Amino acid sequence: MAGASPSPQRVAVIGASGYGGLQILRLLQDHPGFEVSFLGGERSAGRRWSELTPFLPLAKDLVVQSPDPEAIAAAADFAVLSLPNGVASSLVPALLAKGVRVVDLSADYRFPSLAQWAATYSTEARQQNRNDDALCAEATYGLVEWAGDQLAGARLVGAPGCFPTASLLALMPLLQQGLIEGEGIVIDAKTGASGGGRAAKEHLLLAEAAEAVAPYGVVGHRHTAEIELLASRASGRSIQLQFTPHLMPMVRGLLATVYGRLRDPGLTAEDLTTLFQVTYRDHPCVGVLPVGTYPSTKWVRQTNRALISVAVDKRTSQVVVMSAIDNLLKGQAGQAVQCLNVMTGQPQETGLPLVPFYP
Repeated sequence: MAGASPSPQRVAVIGASGYGGLQILRLLQDHPGFEVSFLGGERSAGRRWSELTPFLPLAKDLVVQSPDPEAIAAAADFAVLSLPNGVASSLVPALLAKGVRVVDLSADYRFPSLAQWAATYSTEARQQNRNDDALCAEATYGLVEWAGDQLAGARLVGAPGCFPTASLLALMPLLQQGLIEGEGIVIDAKTGASGGGRAAKEHLLLAEAAEAVAPYGVVGHRHTAEIELLASRASGRSIQLQFTPHLMPMVRGLLATVYGRLRDPGLTAEDLTTLFQVTYRDHPCVGVLPVGTYPSTKWVRQTNRALISVAVDKRTSQVVVMSAIDNLLKGQAGQAVQCLNVMTGQPQETGLPLVPFYP
């Protein structure tokens, strides 16, 4: 007689009513290995979930609580933090001390030192009196396809942002194999309005964002430092690159187009497509398209899949890699669940949608 199925792991979701939190709850609701056992939030504390979001019922109609580490630890084995930059670090040390393993969706633990984080997030650094440099050094960067063996035993995971996710999936195989020059790398990326979060912002109003494409953070965008850090690790030397994001008049989706100069101008798109296929063959959340087929954000909408396509311009010896993801799933909440899967020994794609409802 087969043994009984193991009990689901208990997960606390902090920042539950934001866009990231909503996606996490939707994914965990039907996940065979997890159950939502705690909902945390400040503005919504004291209210029943069914009152807040009648469109997303949960198996247990929990009351949202203030995110007190003692209460979280009593209710959960894992915590996913979907909080503004600088806020998660006020909870994480106490959660870890009480044995709760954490996946953080902010930038607080994406950098290996507190000084690097403070240099990039200077406004938040002035507002927060952080002294958790050891935890920054301990945290695992949660890009599952490149985290290696570190993720399985991690206590603390800093999940990457949506722009770094799409960009690094496109860039890392080329840098790791030394196939492109370290100079002159350009990333042109476009994302939907949900990337700005659920709080009201003037530039995300329909009248402002509709029927328009607008660049922002053209020089010095915060994600540039995060991308450069991981790109430098992959290449074994310091990488500086140009990253420009654009806001598109759509709700969700992200397309990053990455340009680099080939060291060997004889390489073809077929050669590089084979490299990407080999690199990601054991990673079901990444698909590599045939040469000449270019990804659309609609092909990955509401999935945890990244679709990648490679082209080569022989005239300029440039490689062009296109990477499409759903910014709220593979770029945020889905990635968190993918991390949780690996941390608990489950197949990384468990409970994650990989096929879109098209169109």
